[in-house]
Amino acid sequence: MPNNKPGSRLIKAAGGVAWRPGPDGEPEVLLVHRSKYDDWSLPKGKAEPGEPLPVTAVREVLEEGGARLALGRRLVSVRYNVGGRPKRVHYWAARTVSVDERAVPNSEVDEVAWVPASRAVHKVSYPHDHEVLADFAARPAVTVPLILLRHSKAVPKSGWKRADADRPLDDAGRADAKTLADLLACFAARPRLISSTAVRCTETLRPLAQLAGERVREVPSLYIRDKSSGTGSADSNPDIDSLIREAIVAGEPTVVCAHRENLPDLRAAALAALTGHVAAGEGPADHALDDPFELPKEWDDTLNTSGFWVLNIGPLPPAEEPQPEAEAEANHEPSPEPSARPLWRRLLRVGGRGSARVPTVGVSEPADAPEPGDAPEPSNGGAPSNGGAPVGVLVSADRYDLAELS
Repeated sequence: MPNNKPGSRLIKAAGGVAWRPGPDGEPEVLLVHRSKYDDWSLPKGKAEPGEPLPVTAVREVLEEGGARLALGRRLVSVRYNVGGRPKRVHYWAARTVSVDERAVPNSEVDEVAWVPASRAVHKVSYPHDHEVLADFAARPAVTVPLILLRHSKAVPKSGWKRADADRPLDDAGRADAKTLADLLACFAARPRLISSTAVRCTETLRPLAQLAGERVREVPSLYIRDKSSGTGSADSNPDIDSLIREAIVAGEPTVVCAHRENLPDLRAAALAALTGHVAAGEGPADHALDDPFELPKEWDDTLNTSGFWVLNIGPLPPAEEPQPEAEAEANHEPSPEPSARPLWRRLLRVGGRGSARVPTVGVSEPADAPEPGDAPEPSNGGAPSNGGAPVGVLVSADRYDLAELS
């Protein structure tokens, strides 16, 4: 992806659909008014040379709209021409953590508005913003990130004579670890940090731990022991299953740093603990949710060093709530139009074709998320109450590679 350097034709930019809970549970979306163009749009701006796009999105929304963000899932990007050059803007759904009222007005923005998500499309001035808002409305806004990270580049095995577990990062790996600290903080300012005991993994998380003021929890079962055959494996896959399930049930942003060899195990453990997803091309038939998330085609591809997946996880829909359609049918009344239901409720609908309801076992919502009663509390001291039953809904899975972000 080209940088915004002299001679580069593509202008890359980033922004966000910054949202906060509205009074009726529907998310309110931040829109900005620019006096120079007399328009209303989503906040966005150009990336600085070498700046990762998620960092651009967080910086620009703060500068233009005064909102500090925690990024959620990736949204559709839009492309159009500016002054004869192509411009591509990348967007994220982004929970608003706080608002700095002193940031507005400024030289670019003279007014901001928080508009219910269902009405924002009528206020923005450009069709490309309609597409982004439609993508935002298509999936639940309330999510918690589980980040599965491959450690940064380490000193080669051939040049290391001591124990493999002590093999450190090389110069490029240390530079990437510093970049990762600012990048991962865009998704959660103070995430829980879990690492393999290998030095190359703990060193990858060290700059983020220092930035967030958090301790790194080292887990022996995440270490890949060096095998003479070259095919290392995790000490205990059941331990990985329990670790990932525990992280999801906790309902807190979490980063897990591990190795190329066991990242597939981590991904598989996450899928086993979640519902709401299907394999690429599988489609929604006979699924418990009306509109399950389709895993990306690159789901099984190997991550590069410093690459990571962000799994955006939503709470399970409450099991006991009656469905409006079922009530209407029982009373011989016409079913209510889907648009008559609150946006956040429509996005968590269940009861697909011929499917059973999703069992209720809990993932906690963020404290400032809408309708906290929708997230059932975990029982048994935070452990899942039904063994292998789902403990959350996979809303999206986004892959990130440092080489593609700056």
